[in-house]
Amino acid sequence: MLIALILAASAPSAASGDGDPQTSRGAPVPPDLQDMLTAAMDSGNDTEVGTIAKYAVKAAPQSEKTITDEVIAWRDGRTKAHEAKVEAANFLDLWTGKATLGGWVNTGNSPNVGLSGVVDLERDGLQWRHKLHLQADYQESGHVATRDHFLASYEPNYKVDARSYIYGSTQFESDKFSGYYDRFSESIGAGYSVLKRPNLKLDLELGPAYRYTNYTDNTAQSSLATRGSVDFKWQVSPSISITQQADAYYERFNSTVSGTTALNTKVFGPLSAQFSYNVQYESEPPPGSVSTDTISRASLVYSF
Repeated sequence: MLIALILAASAPSAASGDGDPQTSRGAPVPPDLQDMLTAAMDSGNDTEVGTIAKYAVKAAPQSEKTITDEVIAWRDGRTKAHEAKVEAANFLDLWTGKATLGGWVNTGNSPNVGLSGVVDLERDGLQWRHKLHLQADYQESGHVATRDHFLASYEPNYKVDARSYIYGSTQFESDKFSGYYDRFSESIGAGYSVLKRPNLKLDLELGPAYRYTNYTDNTAQSSLATRGSVDFKWQVSPSISITQQADAYYERFNSTVSGTTALNTKVFGPLSAQFSYNVQYESEPPPGSVSTDTISRASLVYSF
């Protein structure tokens, strides 16, 4: 429908351009197309601006340079305004995030139903990016706890350029039903944004790590490890997104992999519904614990 309106609105101008071989590709934008482009820019949605500009160029090729220059100028203006805002902000400003509350059905060490709460916070500055993740999973069966998992992690990133960065990571976990009371992990390494588009993101990280684990069988282990992570997000449409987050630690005592795949559908405003599937793998769990736990969750997400 949008394409048809653009083509119809610009048909006379396009025909005029075709009849004059000397017409410049920097000709003025036809009024109806200019109104559509201006409305998209006023909305502040970069994806919409790109879509309108793409089809406006097809409808009025004689105005390609003018349209392209307008879009570039609009994006440059947004970038400068954002940089000025970030420079003037203090550390407590510019935080964004989401809070997730849901339930699940899981298999593995403790099959049952339960509740899960997650808070994710992120601050994206000019040189530094900070990420904070808090998660709690708890369930009971017959008034007896069958799952009691807590996780907290903090990761500061220093941006080397538009795609490369150096990260630091510290993480605490507790999950006695997977065989450990406490697990501390620290890592530093390099990250790279393989995909960095308005609707598609893929970040990869790799670096050395140190881990200390206090097991439920009264033993403790500490060792050097290698940490790798994947952070993927695909905004399929304005209301639907798919994410994949995974962390892996390879060490000589007990290597672990944790990954979560989620489908997020906007309900209204800042509220959305999320369906996720998590896999937690321990290569050498203590006696009485299995290697793999899986959790399926249905959650409500509030973004802020």
